[in-house]
Amino acid sequence: MDMTPPPGSTRKAFYDAIRAQHMTPLWEVLHALVPQQPATPCVPAFWAYAQVRPYLMESGQLITAEEAVRRVLILENPGLQGQSAITQSLYAGLQLILPGEVAPSHRHTQSALRFVVEGKGAYTAVDGERTTMTPGDFIITPSWTWHDHGHEGTQTNGEPVVWLDGLDIPMLRFFDAGFAENHSERSQPVTKAEGTSYQRYGANMLPVRYNAPFGQTSPIFSYPYDRTREALHTLERQAPVDDWDGVKLRYVNPATGGSPMPTMATFMQRLPAGFDGKAWRQTDGAIFSVVEGHGSVTISHGAGQQVFEFGPRDHFVIPSWHTASLRSAPGCVLFSFSDRPVHQALGIHREERLS
Repeated sequence: MDMTPPPGSTRKAFYDAIRAQHMTPLWEVLHALVPQQPATPCVPAFWAYAQVRPYLMESGQLITAEEAVRRVLILENPGLQGQSAITQSLYAGLQLILPGEVAPSHRHTQSALRFVVEGKGAYTAVDGERTTMTPGDFIITPSWTWHDHGHEGTQTNGEPVVWLDGLDIPMLRFFDAGFAENHSERSQPVTKAEGTSYQRYGANMLPVRYNAPFGQTSPIFSYPYDRTREALHTLERQAPVDDWDGVKLRYVNPATGGSPMPTMATFMQRLPAGFDGKAWRQTDGAIFSVVEGHGSVTISHGAGQQVFEFGPRDHFVIPSWHTASLRSAPGCVLFSFSDRPVHQALGIHREERLS
């Protein structure tokens, strides 16, 4: 058979012809589809709390928590404008609740974490149990569990409460697997005493006939900061300090030893005074919330480099496969989360610790 192209045939004409058949040539996009190394559109970004907070408080005057359902200012990656995402797979935002307010009960297939940034007097309720929110606490909302938030203070004696929301919204959007439902009541009925889940599952013990209440998600939904802080400071005094991470711990599901949520890993780390960390890079992009102290992060990619000087309640994101290093003269504590469990489940996680 003669395979000689007809006279006047061009690649463009060929491409136009196959486009009508809903086809496209792989060779035109191969290097973009299978890059030699990650080529994320995400960029490093930093949110100084002193600049963000006035807008949060202004939002409290513009719309109620009930009207908004969730009064949140999304931390949107500048490289993903309009996508409500801080990385390709994760969402982050700062949520405000004021004294006397209730953010009404609903549920959704997206998993969520709350990391309390500022204020006291608020609570979150999950699956019939409330927990009081205190700065530095890490709280889980498992997939498809009823949850609502409230503030029992008054306008005269209460204070605003702000927390960091982290969800796998972009990930579930990719899989077209998102469902949601509103509760018939403003606040779900409380059926368990506060602290029940921690007493049942948080003492390195499990009920004899354990049945995972939330599937792959941790049965503990509130991890208090006072316990975490004590562990970090004890290890700083008594154990070797890692040259890259300082003293870094990961939160776990006590039933499995794995991550608290199937799609998100969470960490807390202490950088001792005078810490000058070595550089690393990893495929899971990570979002950081500064709990205590001051320091700086240097993030580089290719020929570009950025340095963010951070303090309490600031937030920043390190995108996938960007080289980063941490420093702190006075010492600091950092909370972070990423999509590492998904990378590990798929066998694609990679990390380099540079010297």
